[in-house]
Amino acid sequence: MHKPAHILLVEDDEQVRVLVEDVLRDAGYQVSAATDVATALTLLERDTYDLLLTDGRLPDGSGFTIARIAAERDIKVLVYTGYGMEFSDEERARYPVLAKPVRVSELLLVVGHFLGKKPY
Repeated sequence: MHKPAHILLVEDDEQVRVLVEDVLRDAGYQVSAATDVATALTLLERDTYDLLLTDGRLPDGSGFTIARIAAERDIKVLVYTGYGMEFSDEERARYPVLAKPVRVSELLLVVGHFLGKKPY
């Protein structure tokens, strides 16, 4: 039996974070969660991840900061945000960005694609 993919979820909105965590766990993924850049960077130091799923705008900075560090460690990156136009063209071009609100089915499809999981 193979080990489930490990996702680092970074989301400061508690309701959204709990929903996305539950959806990802129900889909068979292992999920660790953070609410800000500092905590996410600490978690990146402590563990290995297959995918970073981060909000673009966080209370203490940008999800793109976490994305850059994760990508340097060969972790796949997916940014989702309702504030896409606040980021530079370079940031938006470097990492795939989903616009919030994201439908659960769309999120699972994209995450599955990134992790090589075939749709049902």
